[in-house]
Amino acid sequence: MSTRRARVVHEGARVTPLELFFDLVFVYAITQVTQFMADDPSARGVVRGMLLLGILWWCWCCYSWLGNRVHADDDGARIVLFAAMAVMLVASVTIPEAFVDIPGNLPGPLVFAACYLVVRVLHLVSYWRFAAGDASLRRQLAITAAPMLSGTVILSCASFTSGLTQTLLWGLALTVDYVGVLLTGVSGWRVHSAVHFAERYGLIIIIALGESIVAVGVGVADLPVSWPIIYGTTCGLIIAAALWWAYFDVVAPTAEKILHHASGAHRAALARDSYNYLHLPMIAGIVLLALGLKKTMNYLAGADGHTASEHLHGVGPYALFGGVLLYVLGHLGFRLRNMGSLNSVRVVMAVALVALTPVALLVPAWAALGILTLACVVWIGVEVHLYGPARREIRESIHATPALTP
Repeated sequence: MSTRRARVVHEGARVTPLELFFDLVFVYAITQVTQFMADDPSARGVVRGMLLLGILWWCWCCYSWLGNRVHADDDGARIVLFAAMAVMLVASVTIPEAFVDIPGNLPGPLVFAACYLVVRVLHLVSYWRFAAGDASLRRQLAITAAPMLSGTVILSCASFTSGLTQTLLWGLALTVDYVGVLLTGVSGWRVHSAVHFAERYGLIIIIALGESIVAVGVGVADLPVSWPIIYGTTCGLIIAAALWWAYFDVVAPTAEKILHHASGAHRAALARDSYNYLHLPMIAGIVLLALGLKKTMNYLAGADGHTASEHLHGVGPYALFGGVLLYVLGHLGFRLRNMGSLNSVRVVMAVALVALTPVALLVPAWAALGILTLACVVWIGVEVHLYGPARREIRESIHATPALTP
């Protein structure tokens, strides 16, 4: 892994094909997390699923920063990414037994914790090598190692426990790592290309939305097609399209422009807060939505003894409406951090989702899905109507900015 051949990323650089290849492992990981919660459709299962997602997300974020430092197409960076992919893939395969070991062969919880340690150490060591000549960055990496190693030790200890104690230790490990990185500051971090950084996170949103669509189809793949299935898949796509619209219509390009015009430590802090932290609730919301769609499709397809006229039970309706709610809250935080203001329509949408969740428990499954679909359509329709001229002006100004289009 040669540092002499490593090219530092410059402003205007874009995401490389290798980074997209790297993200495919995260696609599988998200699918595994959704299935993990589907296999344990309880509050405990959802909490553990979110903890798993938090671990995987933090690993992915680390390599998004590495890719913004050095060109992923360089030989040394390629080797690092391929090695990280291998470890992340093993961790993803281990997700079904990340908390409870399946008897025989290797202990699942410990293997998952070991993968987390390896992928984080690999990131720090490679980043250190690629940071040759940048004393400030190396000092930042050394400081960051403390919460990372502490969190990994706690996660390893959790592997030898079970039940509530194990879940609490996982939560503590994540808290130490997330809060530790927040407290260590950004004095040494660099965002070399705002376009690359914003694009990387936009692509991961698309990947997560794709997984929600996959969840709709996988749940009914072995069942004969019917009108309720057609209805359900159409609703699922409309909801996913609304979430896509909410992010990519104006929010994503505006945030990219703001990040582009920031500099130094302010740019690094903006990238950390807006993308590392505030994109997590968006991703988590999409994963919960995928779980809700998966469960709802079972009712619409008549699987497991359910019917489309039956009321949704268990975590299904909460995941369905709560997932979109979490996504909207992530957007509110994202805008507040970037622009210092709130989108009033999305505040109303968040309140409406809270109010509609109890209603979803009282109506048939098909109606609950229809209510959420209608709410999403109205949400986007109102924004388009109210902010039409402003939307066009913002989008035209963004596309006309030469600095954002290398």
